[in-house]
Amino acid sequence: MAQITLKNIVKEYGDGFKAVNDINLDIADGEFMIFVGPSGCGKSTTLRMVVGLEDITSGELLIDGKTVNDLAPKDRNLAMVFQNYALYPHLTVRENIAFPLRLNRNKLQEQEIHRRVDQAAEMLELTEHLERKPANLSGGQRQRVAMGRAIVREADAFLFDEPLSNLDAKLRGQMRTEISRLQRRLGITTIYVTHDQTEAMTLGDRVAVLKRGVLQQCASPRELYEEPVNLFVAGFIGSPPMNFLPATVQGDHLKLPMATVPIPDSARQALAADKKVVIVGLRPEHIKDAEVATPPAGAVVFDSVVDVTEWLGNEQYAYIPFQSDPSVQSTLEELDRDLDGEGMRTQFVVNLDPRSQVLEGEEARLYFMPENMMVFDPESGRNLTRNEQNAQRIAERSEAARKRALERAKVQEN
Repeated sequence: MAQITLKNIVKEYGDGFKAVNDINLDIADGEFMIFVGPSGCGKSTTLRMVVGLEDITSGELLIDGKTVNDLAPKDRNLAMVFQNYALYPHLTVRENIAFPLRLNRNKLQEQEIHRRVDQAAEMLELTEHLERKPANLSGGQRQRVAMGRAIVREADAFLFDEPLSNLDAKLRGQMRTEISRLQRRLGITTIYVTHDQTEAMTLGDRVAVLKRGVLQQCASPRELYEEPVNLFVAGFIGSPPMNFLPATVQGDHLKLPMATVPIPDSARQALAADKKVVIVGLRPEHIKDAEVATPPAGAVVFDSVVDVTEWLGNEQYAYIPFQSDPSVQSTLEELDRDLDGEGMRTQFVVNLDPRSQVLEGEEARLYFMPENMMVFDPESGRNLTRNEQNAQRIAERSEAARKRALERAKVQEN
């Protein structure tokens, strides 16, 4: 296991483009760290600099306190699992898993190689497939072989570069569970790159969200969801994504496209006196059908015509168009581009109870609680309603939970 530290890491190409710009991160011993962000954000480049496949332009990379900028990949004792598995088709599963051990300059005894391979195969439920070739395996089995090859090296850290992107949805779900269980069992420091926020939210102890090579926020999945630092993080984390609505400041109230609501106390002080327009964030699951559940005291109730509904059995979505304020339209369009076109639309999404009888083209009575709103500065993108004390509490609970999980894994292993 190892502690990995990135200090002011920069990757600049010959044309002056900075793929990674001044990233600072401390990855604890045994921590599962996720790098996530849209295409081109620098997450894979950062991973490749950690393992040594990309040169670092400036900054310092430390493993257990030792600077490794100039060390070759083979001397860093890190094991990497690639997106395309990188298996040798002419070798059996056993030979593929054993391959890095046979390259070891300190030649291991054949008995030790067999012991490590058999142990990894048992851990990954590959024992009965050891004599098969990769072509005769399923996608999930091939991915487990690639993981086995990393395990037998007994490296200081695992590095995964979008390992599940070639699998179908069902297999991805199964492999997420396998990777999480394996990481806890081994207690090994892990860096995992993905563009899939489901993987990020379910696997990571902490998640580093990147945008255009710049680290936006590094926190536990719960903190990212409940207390995002800015508009980008709020829009990237959550599925369906957070609704962003233009709001006009009118004294102590905010006028939204569908209702007028009091300004949250948390945003009142941070809101500049001359600020006329802000962006309000409201997650789809925070908007309810008033016909299914009685609105509690203080709820904001409004009527809107539903454009499209999607019933999925266990949940239901309704899409409601609205008119965007021209003064924030450029901000919303830029955010849409940053989120690969998934964040901003001139409609808001409601995650309804599946029992709801809301129909397309008809008016629905909906409600939400004002305390669930987030308010963002349209110029800086800063979350004006972020509660630093709550964020600190979430971080402390998440770290305590991580340590307890590692302790439980050690006890079970013994």
